[in-house]
Amino acid sequence: MARQTPPGDIRTRDITGHMVFLGTGTSVGVPMIGCPCPVCSSKNPKNHRTRCGVVLGLPQGNLLIDTPPDLRAQLLREQIGIIHAVAYTHGHVDHLYGLDDLRLMQFYLGGPIPIYCEALVEARIRKSFDYAFNAPTDLHAGGVPKLQIHPIDLRPFDLLGTRMTPIRLQHGQRLEIFGFRFGNIAYCTDTSAIPAASIARLQNLDVFILDCLRRQPHITHFCLDEALAMAAQIKAKRTFLTHLSHDLEHEATGALLPPGVELAYDGMQIPLS
Repeated sequence: MARQTPPGDIRTRDITGHMVFLGTGTSVGVPMIGCPCPVCSSKNPKNHRTRCGVVLGLPQGNLLIDTPPDLRAQLLREQIGIIHAVAYTHGHVDHLYGLDDLRLMQFYLGGPIPIYCEALVEARIRKSFDYAFNAPTDLHAGGVPKLQIHPIDLRPFDLLGTRMTPIRLQHGQRLEIFGFRFGNIAYCTDTSAIPAASIARLQNLDVFILDCLRRQPHITHFCLDEALAMAAQIKAKRTFLTHLSHDLEHEATGALLPPGVELAYDGMQIPLS
């Protein structure tokens, strides 16, 4: 698939060779509704965290990982005018419910947007966005998103000129989800445990992006101490913590982190090589 640019869209920027953090916040975002805490009241933009998602500027187009509910505002903020494909970590609302915001992509791509996900996520998409699969025949063009779902499992697959390797993660005791490795970068959000087989897929990383919800332990996410212990085990050259709650003020928490570990923030951009 050739890289495409929406005709006449002067707000589009080329992110080829880079990854952009669209959102780095937990499911309720930061600031939280109704919360007067210092982080939620902060004027530091790095404490303003929308729901988690990243976009990769790959050789053959822009790959979105997850479609958070803030997606429209995130893409406008980062001046990213086109998405060529989507890969999903899991089907929770804060990672899925911005999917309808991609309805314009079918015009830019000249057809449905490719969706890569495992069976459990596909079932959630078909249930939550049933209108995309059972639309009336007389509906106007663009009334529903046009989606082309590609099932994935633990086998690596090629997408937009890049080899993607799924990483099995445990999101609480009952849910298994995916992280992804692309080159020497791995994106592992929403995890409370990483199985031994997945640790083997996370060796020799340049960049490790890892879930870190808060200071206190949580049943479905790494807390700060757990995330730092995992970072020390993986030994990537750089580790960025994401899916952050209002418990982690950017500057104060950053001052406590060991060398090579940083808090990610919305709009942060890192090279893919």
